[in-house]
Amino acid sequence: MFNKIILVGNLTRDIELRYSQAGVGIAKTAIATSRKFTSNGEKKEEVCFVDITFFGKSAEVANQYLRKGSKILVEGRLNFEQWTDQNGGKRSKHSVIVESMQMLDSKSDNQQQGQQQPAQQAPQQYQAPHGQVPVYNEPAQQSGYQQPQNR
Repeated sequence: MFNKIILVGNLTRDIELRYSQAGVGIAKTAIATSRKFTSNGEKKEEVCFVDITFFGKSAEVANQYLRKGSKILVEGRLNFEQWTDQNGGKRSKHSVIVESMQMLDSKSDNQQQGQQQPAQQAPQQYQAPHGQVPVYNEPAQQSGYQQPQNR
């Protein structure tokens, strides 16, 4: 079976970062996507809101660089969640577990939104290893220092 979701949109709220008892980062937020179409000669827009979850180092990276309104591309898998509410009723929803992301905002877009920029430029893409818990590799040094290469 194949379970793959690709979404491009804007975050609808700031990241909520928490840690599991094992110390693994878990970040939750939501993304709004839209599609424009014409129906009976009338232009319409359909908006879809989807909850998304980041795990591990990618959760920390998302928390550091993304804010409400940030434009992002996420790839991941569809997840079905079930729980019992306070009244004993059964509830469920679909969400997306993020396996890779690409930040689509430019540096000037973030400054126009009034967001503070980190000391170094944000990494533009994150790719989780296939079938593993996501691991984030820190961006290369921004200064003039070069890592020695193995020969």
